[in-house]
Amino acid sequence: MDGAALAAFMVASTVLAVTPGPGVVYIVTRTLAQGRAAGFASVAGVALGNLLNAAAAALGLAALLAVSRWAFALLQVVGALYLFWLAVRVWRAPPPAGAAGATVPAMAPWTLFRDGAVVALLNPKTALFFAAFLPQFMDARQPALPQALALGALFVLIAACSDALYVAAAARMAPWLVGRGAARGNARPRARLATAAVYITLGLGSLYAGWRQAR
Repeated sequence: MDGAALAAFMVASTVLAVTPGPGVVYIVTRTLAQGRAAGFASVAGVALGNLLNAAAAALGLAALLAVSRWAFALLQVVGALYLFWLAVRVWRAPPPAGAAGATVPAMAPWTLFRDGAVVALLNPKTALFFAAFLPQFMDARQPALPQALALGALFVLIAACSDALYVAAAARMAPWLVGRGAARGNARPRARLATAAVYITLGLGSLYAGWRQAR
Protein backbone atom coordinates (compact mmCIF):
# COMPACT_ATOMS: atom_id res chain seq x y z
CA MET A 1 0.00 0.00 0.00
CA ASP A 2 1.37 3.41 -0.91
CA GLY A 3 1.50 6.33 1.48
CA ALA A 4 -1.64 8.02 0.19
CA ALA A 5 -3.75 4.87 0.52
CA LEU A 6 -2.39 4.19 4.00
CA ALA A 7 -3.17 7.77 5.05
CA ALA A 8 -6.72 7.44 3.68
CA PHE A 9 -7.19 4.17 5.55
CA MET A 10 -5.96 5.68 8.82
CA VAL A 11 -8.17 8.75 8.46
CA ALA A 12 -11.26 6.66 7.69
CA SER A 13 -10.46 4.26 10.54
CA THR A 14 -9.95 7.09 13.00
CA VAL A 15 -13.24 8.79 12.09
CA LEU A 16 -15.14 5.53 12.49
CA ALA A 17 -13.31 4.61 15.70
CA VAL A 18 -13.85 7.89 17.55
CA THR A 19 -17.56 8.14 16.76
CA PRO A 20 -19.50 7.13 19.89
CA GLY A 21 -21.51 3.95 19.58
CA PRO A 22 -22.77 1.08 21.74
CA GLY A 23 -19.23 -0.15 22.39
CA VAL A 24 -18.11 3.25 23.64
CA VAL A 25 -21.21 3.53 25.82
CA TYR A 26 -20.44 0.12 27.36
CA ILE A 27 -16.80 1.03 28.01
CA VAL A 28 -17.62 4.45 29.47
CA THR A 29 -20.37 2.99 31.64
CA ARG A 30 -17.98 0.41 33.07
CA THR A 31 -15.39 3.10 33.71
CA LEU A 32 -17.86 5.32 35.54
CA ALA A 33 -19.16 2.38 37.58
CA GLN A 34 -15.86 0.74 38.52
CA GLY A 35 -13.01 3.04 37.58
CA ARG A 36 -10.17 3.28 35.12
CA ALA A 37 -8.95 -0.33 35.50
CA ALA A 38 -12.37 -1.72 34.62
CA GLY A 39 -12.55 0.51 31.58
CA PHE A 40 -9.17 -0.59 30.27
CA ALA A 41 -10.06 -4.25 30.88
CA SER A 42 -13.20 -3.77 28.78
CA VAL A 43 -11.19 -2.06 26.03
CA ALA A 44 -8.68 -4.93 25.93
CA GLY A 45 -11.42 -7.54 25.70
CA VAL A 46 -13.28 -5.77 22.91
CA ALA A 47 -10.00 -5.26 21.02
CA LEU A 48 -9.17 -8.97 21.24
CA GLY A 49 -12.60 -9.96 19.92
CA ASN A 50 -12.33 -7.45 17.09
CA LEU A 51 -8.84 -8.67 16.22
CA LEU A 52 -10.05 -12.26 15.94
CA ASN A 53 -12.91 -11.12 13.71
CA ALA A 54 -10.46 -9.18 11.56
CA ALA A 55 -8.25 -12.28 11.24
CA ALA A 56 -11.26 -14.39 10.22
CA ALA A 57 -12.24 -11.80 7.61
CA ALA A 58 -8.66 -11.67 6.32
CA LEU A 59 -8.57 -15.45 5.84
CA GLY A 60 -11.86 -15.34 3.96
CA LEU A 61 -10.73 -12.49 1.72
CA ALA A 62 -7.47 -14.27 0.93
CA ALA A 63 -9.30 -17.49 0.04
CA LEU A 64 -11.74 -15.63 -2.18
CA LEU A 65 -9.00 -13.76 -4.04
CA ALA A 66 -7.12 -17.03 -4.57
CA VAL A 67 -10.19 -18.46 -6.31
CA SER A 68 -11.04 -15.56 -8.60
CA ARG A 69 -10.37 -11.87 -8.96
CA TRP A 70 -13.89 -11.55 -10.36
CA ALA A 71 -15.23 -12.96 -7.12
CA PHE A 72 -13.12 -10.48 -5.20
CA ALA A 73 -14.52 -7.66 -7.34
CA LEU A 74 -18.03 -8.90 -6.64
CA LEU A 75 -17.25 -8.87 -2.93
CA GLN A 76 -16.16 -5.24 -3.21
CA VAL A 77 -19.50 -4.35 -4.82
CA VAL A 78 -21.45 -6.29 -2.19
CA GLY A 79 -19.32 -4.63 0.46
CA ALA A 80 -20.21 -1.23 -0.95
CA LEU A 81 -23.92 -2.03 -0.67
CA TYR A 82 -23.37 -3.16 2.92
CA LEU A 83 -21.56 0.10 3.71
CA PHE A 84 -24.46 2.07 2.22
CA TRP A 85 -26.84 0.08 4.42
CA LEU A 86 -24.67 0.84 7.45
CA ALA A 87 -24.82 4.55 6.59
CA VAL A 88 -28.63 4.48 6.54
CA ARG A 89 -28.74 2.45 9.72
CA VAL A 90 -26.35 4.77 11.58
CA TRP A 91 -28.30 7.85 10.53
CA ARG A 92 -31.66 6.38 11.55
CA ALA A 93 -30.47 4.68 14.74
CA PRO A 94 -31.82 5.93 18.07
CA PRO A 95 -29.35 6.96 20.77
CA PRO A 96 -27.60 3.88 22.19
CA ALA A 97 -29.12 2.42 25.31
CA GLY A 98 -27.37 2.69 28.60
CA ALA A 99 -26.64 6.24 29.56
CA ALA A 100 -23.31 6.98 31.17
CA GLY A 101 -23.49 6.67 34.91
CA ALA A 102 -26.16 3.96 34.85
CA THR A 103 -26.00 1.56 37.78
CA VAL A 104 -24.30 -1.68 36.82
CA PRO A 105 -23.07 -4.56 38.96
CA ALA A 106 -19.35 -4.63 39.79
CA MET A 107 -17.30 -7.21 37.90
CA ALA A 108 -13.70 -8.42 38.17
CA PRO A 109 -11.26 -7.12 35.51
CA TRP A 110 -10.83 -10.62 34.07
CA THR A 111 -14.60 -10.99 33.74
CA LEU A 112 -14.83 -7.63 32.00
CA PHE A 113 -12.04 -8.64 29.63
CA ARG A 114 -13.61 -12.02 28.89
CA ASP A 115 -17.11 -10.64 28.37
CA GLY A 116 -15.85 -7.86 26.11
CA ALA A 117 -13.93 -10.35 23.98
CA VAL A 118 -16.87 -12.75 23.72
CA VAL A 119 -19.36 -10.02 22.86
CA ALA A 120 -17.12 -8.61 20.13
CA LEU A 121 -16.14 -12.02 18.78
CA LEU A 122 -19.70 -13.34 18.58
CA ASN A 123 -21.01 -10.25 16.79
CA PRO A 124 -21.27 -11.31 13.10
CA LYS A 125 -21.64 -7.69 12.02
CA THR A 126 -18.02 -7.05 13.01
CA ALA A 127 -16.69 -9.65 10.60
CA LEU A 128 -19.03 -8.34 7.90
CA PHE A 129 -17.73 -4.84 8.49
CA PHE A 130 -14.13 -5.94 8.03
CA ALA A 131 -15.05 -7.92 4.92
CA ALA A 132 -16.64 -4.78 3.45
CA PHE A 133 -14.11 -2.23 4.70
CA LEU A 134 -10.74 -3.84 4.02
CA PRO A 135 -10.95 -4.83 0.30
CA GLN A 136 -11.10 -1.27 -1.00
CA PHE A 137 -7.67 -0.59 0.48
CA MET A 138 -6.13 -3.84 -0.79
CA ASP A 139 -4.24 -4.42 -4.02
CA ALA A 140 -5.62 -7.51 -5.77
CA ARG A 141 -2.27 -7.97 -7.52
CA GLN A 142 -0.51 -8.50 -4.19
CA PRO A 143 -0.93 -11.33 -1.64
CA ALA A 144 -4.26 -10.71 0.09
CA LEU A 145 -3.69 -12.32 3.49
CA PRO A 146 -0.78 -10.12 4.67
CA GLN A 147 -2.59 -7.00 3.49
CA ALA A 148 -5.88 -7.87 5.17
CA LEU A 149 -4.20 -8.96 8.42
CA ALA A 150 -2.12 -5.79 8.60
CA LEU A 151 -5.05 -3.48 7.82
CA GLY A 152 -7.35 -5.29 10.24
CA ALA A 153 -4.78 -5.14 13.03
CA LEU A 154 -4.16 -1.44 12.34
CA PHE A 155 -7.87 -0.66 12.52
CA VAL A 156 -8.21 -2.57 15.80
CA LEU A 157 -5.21 -0.70 17.21
CA ILE A 158 -6.68 2.66 16.23
CA ALA A 159 -10.04 1.71 17.74
CA ALA A 160 -8.39 0.49 20.96
CA CYS A 161 -6.47 3.76 21.30
CA SER A 162 -9.67 5.71 20.77
CA ASP A 163 -11.49 3.61 23.36
CA ALA A 164 -8.61 4.08 25.81
CA LEU A 165 -8.93 7.85 25.43
CA TYR A 166 -12.64 7.53 26.25
CA VAL A 167 -11.70 5.59 29.40
CA ALA A 168 -9.19 8.22 30.47
CA ALA A 169 -11.65 11.04 29.84
CA ALA A 170 -14.50 9.25 31.63
CA ALA A 171 -12.34 8.49 34.66
CA ARG A 172 -11.18 12.09 34.89
CA MET A 173 -14.52 13.75 34.19
CA ALA A 174 -16.92 11.31 35.84
CA PRO A 175 -18.92 13.92 37.82
CA TRP A 176 -19.44 16.09 34.73
CA LEU A 177 -20.34 13.10 32.54
CA VAL A 178 -22.88 11.80 35.04
CA GLY A 179 -24.41 15.19 35.71
CA ARG A 180 -24.70 16.31 32.12
CA GLY A 181 -25.29 13.05 30.29
CA ALA A 182 -28.38 14.44 28.63
CA ALA A 183 -26.41 17.29 27.09
CA ARG A 184 -24.43 14.86 24.95
CA GLY A 185 -27.59 14.21 22.94
CA ASN A 186 -26.98 17.49 21.04
CA ALA A 187 -23.79 16.07 19.51
CA ARG A 188 -25.33 12.78 18.42
CA PRO A 189 -26.89 14.00 15.14
CA ARG A 190 -23.55 15.44 14.03
CA ALA A 191 -21.71 12.26 15.00
CA ARG A 192 -24.24 10.14 13.12
CA LEU A 193 -23.97 12.39 10.07
CA ALA A 194 -20.16 12.20 10.09
CA THR A 195 -20.18 8.42 10.40
CA ALA A 196 -22.83 7.99 7.69
CA ALA A 197 -20.84 10.24 5.37
CA VAL A 198 -17.72 8.13 5.93
CA TYR A 199 -19.63 4.92 5.20
CA ILE A 200 -21.06 6.38 1.99
CA THR A 201 -17.64 7.59 0.86
CA LEU A 202 -16.13 4.19 1.57
CA GLY A 203 -18.97 2.50 -0.28
CA LEU A 204 -18.42 4.65 -3.35
CA GLY A 205 -14.73 3.85 -3.21
CA SER A 206 -15.50 0.15 -2.96
CA LEU A 207 -17.80 0.34 -6.00
CA TYR A 208 -15.07 2.06 -7.98
CA ALA A 209 -12.48 -0.52 -6.89
CA GLY A 210 -14.80 -3.36 -7.88
CA TRP A 211 -15.44 -1.76 -11.28
CA ARG A 212 -11.71 -1.39 -11.91
CA GLN A 213 -11.08 -4.97 -10.80
CA ALA A 214 -13.74 -6.33 -13.16
CA ARG A 215 -12.37 -4.49 -16.22
